[in-house]
Amino acid sequence: MSEEVSRRAALRLLAVAGATSTASCTKSPGKAEEQGMSQSSKGSEAPPVILGMSPLRGMPWPTPDPFLFCVHHVDAYPKGNEQLGPTASLAGRQLGQDFEGRDGWNMYHGTVVPGFPQHPHRGFETVTIVRSGLLDHSDSLGAAARFGGGDVQWLTAGSGVLHSEMFPLLKKDAPNPVELFQIWLNLPSADKLVAPHFSMLWDHAIPRHVAKDEAGRTTEVTVVAGTLGDAKPPSPPPKSWAARADSDVAIWTVKLSPGARWTLPAAQRGSNRFVYFFKGSALKVGGRDVPARHVLQLRPDADALLENGPDETELLMLQGRPINEPVVQHGPFVMNSRQEIVQAFNDYQRTQFGGWPWKSDDPVHAREEGRFARHADGRLERPA
Repeated sequence: MSEEVSRRAALRLLAVAGATSTASCTKSPGKAEEQGMSQSSKGSEAPPVILGMSPLRGMPWPTPDPFLFCVHHVDAYPKGNEQLGPTASLAGRQLGQDFEGRDGWNMYHGTVVPGFPQHPHRGFETVTIVRSGLLDHSDSLGAAARFGGGDVQWLTAGSGVLHSEMFPLLKKDAPNPVELFQIWLNLPSADKLVAPHFSMLWDHAIPRHVAKDEAGRTTEVTVVAGTLGDAKPPSPPPKSWAARADSDVAIWTVKLSPGARWTLPAAQRGSNRFVYFFKGSALKVGGRDVPARHVLQLRPDADALLENGPDETELLMLQGRPINEPVVQHGPFVMNSRQEIVQAFNDYQRTQFGGWPWKSDDPVHAREEGRFARHADGRLERPA
């Protein structure tokens, strides 16, 4: 590979990494003090349900082992143009690195269509929950997808994959809002170099658990991973940490109607459990008032009573048994040692993780295309 190609590859990696720096840990990052959270008062008769609390500021949000990263993208995109980009001037934006939220939306690394042109990953999984709007996926395996409106893509990067994540603005006569979570779930050392794999969890197949309190107020839990009562989602990819029966991995979103009360059931002792209060004005957890836009570390092996305030509230819960292995991260690569990170860069520059089969770094699918997934083996699926 020429020096120029290597330089371009390095620059692309640095752009994807953004503000993420190399980090190393040998203990679970789920402890409140390791997350910079204020701890609950001690000395009460019963152990507190809330172990720590901190404000949600910017991106990414703090996450516990086995999770690595969580972002909540909310973009009020305008009408779309012929190229599926925004019908708005892009003057003044730092194209290629636009994260300022000007006019309520970002281009991110896109220059025509918002999103994240081709970039590599190794050593972990991405779980992408598109609550509104659409995401166009393309990857170095030749797989492609368009999903949104509650659909989830679960991608095991494993030994290495390139993928592009673009947000096509299909509506030419109306706004194109996009809201999504992207969550990174670590892989244990034994599975860091497994073959890449992606699964689609279509909205209609993702179970919702609906509960009513004594006053008839509802709580709806969307179960992306884990189980809640009879709500059991489709299986995660086969080499995922979440596929292990004892991993206790759960990814839930919780929507409480005004004034609703609901008890979050206990999980396994030793798991990490974070709850993100990202929408709403007032909430009590375990009898304690929680300010809006805060993340809580909860005691996993205790029920937690949620008491909502006067507005609809939404929460995200990430839970799982920690992997408890060293984590060394540089941008899009997450391994167990610095030497493995160096090897990841060398492998990427040498192989491009199979190369990029698409005509551009930021491909989008045709405007008239609906939601679909075409897998690397050519298998085509569409939601029911």
